Amino acid sequence: MNVLVVDDHPVNRKLLRVQLQAEGHDVVEAANGVEALQTIERERVDAVISDILMPDMDGFRLCHEIRNSEKVGALPFILYTSTYDSPADRKLAQSVGADDYIIKPAAAPVILKALHDAALRTREIRPREIPQQGETYVLKQYSEALVRKLSEKNSELQGALDSVQIAHDEILKLNRELDARVQQRTAELEIANRKLTAANEELEAFSSSVSHDLRAPLRHIDGYAAILGELVGEKLDEEGQLALSRISDAAKQMRQLINDLLAFSRIGRAEMRTTVVDLEALVAESIRSLHSEVNGRSIVWKRDPLPRAQGDPALLSQVFVNLLSNAVKYTRPRDPARIEIGFRDEGKEELVIFVRDNGVGFDMRHAQGLFEPFHRLHRAEEFEGTGIGLANVRRIVTRHGGRAWAEGIVDGGATFYFTLAKPA
Repeated sequence: MNVLVVDDHPVNRKLLRVQLQAEGHDVVEAANGVEALQTIERERVDAVISDILMPDMDGFRLCHEIRNSEKVGALPFILYTSTYDSPADRKLAQSVGADDYIIKPAAAPVILKALHDAALRTREIRPREIPQQGETYVLKQYSEALVRKLSEKNSELQGALDSVQIAHDEILKLNRELDARVQQRTAELEIANRKLTAANEELEAFSSSVSHDLRAPLRHIDGYAAILGELVGEKLDEEGQLALSRISDAAKQMRQLINDLLAFSRIGRAEMRTTVVDLEALVAESIRSLHSEVNGRSIVWKRDPLPRAQGDPALLSQVFVNLLSNAVKYTRPRDPARIEIGFRDEGKEELVIFVRDNGVGFDMRHAQGLFEPFHRLHRAEEFEGTGIGLANVRRIVTRHGGRAWAEGIVDGGATFYFTLAKPA
């Protein structure tokens, strides 16, 4: 059997075609009633399964046209719809001469049974049924069905428009509330920013004042110790000279501590000037700045070519200076000392930079405290320092959105890691 499937939705036509072809039927397709009539004129059609709601010519009109045809008036015709499902619609389907009326979606056996039953019926009386009922009567029912369906669609459309209007009004209301909140939040942030700026300025002034007040007595202590050494240094015994030396060393250590504390404070407040940073150039400059600390020692430097990263060049320079200075300091007992600078690519957005040495190392139980201010694992007599350097490293790296950590083995060296973002 060659079945004509009429539907303006290609997916619906495909579904029916698959179901019918699975039972051995041939299938031709049309997108509306006009195309269906053209297909019937052009080739043999044994039955029609048609949707109702279609452009140009709907299923009711198509069935009516076929039933009034001298040539194909007895053609089996099944209406298959999801839109026209009222009792009046069923009555109209009977009036135009449809053999069956199926509501979508229907299982394949239902469709196939309807097709089979329609094919078995005789079609000899079909051309005469419409005239007996009256063309005017059928057209009246058809018009009423169209008006009813248009009214339903209009009601649905009006309901949708009402919903859209309600949603639109709600969106406008929410937008007004959001704008008000944004303006309020912006004003609050501006006030907070002004307060923060003022607080930073006050803190900077206070830090400078404290720094000056602390440095002045230290200069006096150091100066008088120097004068004392010049005047009576030769007259002092060994213990007296040692005491004088300790006074001078303590003054210098205190001065360095004040400088480090000021740097630590300013790092947290300094404005970030982020750009693409040449890490290779920063490392080279940092190593050159350590010339006096190296002091002719035998140090084997291993440097991997470092990539570019996103960050503040001035702040990142302090990170490398602190880490490399630590490596130089804690490898003093080694000959030769070995210091390596390298990186790992951790994916699309992050780089891991590391500084590794073969120095005295540390116990991993103390790893968490290494980056805390004033935390020291060695006595000042062994290795000088204030315990601020690594705290500065972590603060700078954190401000860059990264992490800093360390791994070490006692007498087996240490590795310090930190992460940076790749260039945008």
